[in-house]
Amino acid sequence: MAVIGAGPGGLCAGIELQRAGLDDFVILEKAPSVGGTWWHNRYPGAECDVQSHLYSYTFEPKPDWSRPYAGQAEILRYLEHVADKYQMLPRCCFGVEIRSARWDQKRSVWCLETTADQRLEASIVISAIGMFNDIATPDIPGLEEFAGTRFHTARWPDEHDLTGERVAVIGSAASAVQTIPEIAPLVAHLDVYQRTPQWVLPKADEPFTKQELQRFREDPHAVPAQREKIYTQLEATILFDDAEMLAESEAAGMKNLAQVEDPELRRRLTPSMRYACRRPLLSNRYYPAFNRPNVELVDCGIERIERNGIVDGNGSKHPTDTIILATGFETTRFLSSIDVTGRNGLHIRDAWRDGAQAYLGITTAGFPNLFMIYGPNTNNGSLIYMLELEVAYIIRHIRRMIRDDLAWIDVRPEFMDAYNTQLQQDIAGVTVWAADCRGYYRAESGRVVTQLPYNMTMWQQRTSVADADAYESGRMTT
Repeated sequence: MAVIGAGPGGLCAGIELQRAGLDDFVILEKAPSVGGTWWHNRYPGAECDVQSHLYSYTFEPKPDWSRPYAGQAEILRYLEHVADKYQMLPRCCFGVEIRSARWDQKRSVWCLETTADQRLEASIVISAIGMFNDIATPDIPGLEEFAGTRFHTARWPDEHDLTGERVAVIGSAASAVQTIPEIAPLVAHLDVYQRTPQWVLPKADEPFTKQELQRFREDPHAVPAQREKIYTQLEATILFDDAEMLAESEAAGMKNLAQVEDPELRRRLTPSMRYACRRPLLSNRYYPAFNRPNVELVDCGIERIERNGIVDGNGSKHPTDTIILATGFETTRFLSSIDVTGRNGLHIRDAWRDGAQAYLGITTAGFPNLFMIYGPNTNNGSLIYMLELEVAYIIRHIRRMIRDDLAWIDVRPEFMDAYNTQLQQDIAGVTVWAADCRGYYRAESGRVVTQLPYNMTMWQQRTSVADADAYESGRMTT
């Protein structure tokens, strides 16, 4: 078996496979270490927007998180600790990037090819590459001709010093909201290129006190109680079906925005979309950054980029030393970022012509023995808890294959179609997602392919149902 990716999902898959006695597997990771998105995304201010006592494995609680919402470095250390403790490092092959996967029907194996032209075979493949894999680069005239420094937040160069530079941040979503307050005091001038104003709510993120940390360490009930408290709070909000909660969130966002002193600037930063139409953002420091004399909001678009600066939509030129692309990821691609060919030559791009879709977000018809973690329409709640549920589902079917001497299983198209028809109907019922606010949720067809319209309890119930009848299968042959 092959697990692709050594981030939170891949590590969880490996640990649970090992626990289940399914020891014949490797974890293939393109980076030089574990962590996935938390290894790659090391830009200043990177942190999680789910509280850490819930954004951690149920089997490995951490009593000494430094604050409610941990930063990238602390999360990465946690994942490194988990990989070491559960002996996943010997299972990992680092620096291995999968370029293609082809199903061999005669032998019932996946033939994998790496970017280094290595060839591997696996009877079962578990994709743990998730949503945040391929970075999105904007199509701006002149971008390639820029003579200064240019990089994406997801590929932040640790060695580059922004001190005293004229910097442009293109984008105003999650990575921009986290990065801007960190770099604004360092740079000579910062231009923030905003296409759409975001909802940015305050964040209850004071570091834990010594007394709180002592209680988490010494009281065996303290961490489970904290986790349950966060779980209950999150469950009450993630379906966005409470009008009072939505109104309170918008009020909190406006109060947070009131920190911007200039009324005209405050108006330009005010979102016109409904709260949660896009990914909700949290920061206590983003809006105050705009009170600095060296920070300028540019919201008239970009006409072109020249060798030494950016010409905005009004024709004004902004001299620039470094461009930071805070433009996110190609979130709707999922597994199609790899060249995947399934049964009868079916390509994943063709199967997903109208947008990525899968049964329970885990497996797509026509691609036997290929499972996904954090696949299409599984984005909601605490990612780590959600992927634990998905891994448990996958292992249950792998055990069934071994028990029944099955060479392959493939979800029946009618089951996948029925699931996705109901799923899209339920998504349409989430009013705040219905508006087209140009977020990352939709494929080009307009289909919402990232979001899950169910809470974590509902997902646990759905992934726990015995559903062998949803799959066709073939037995081992000698």
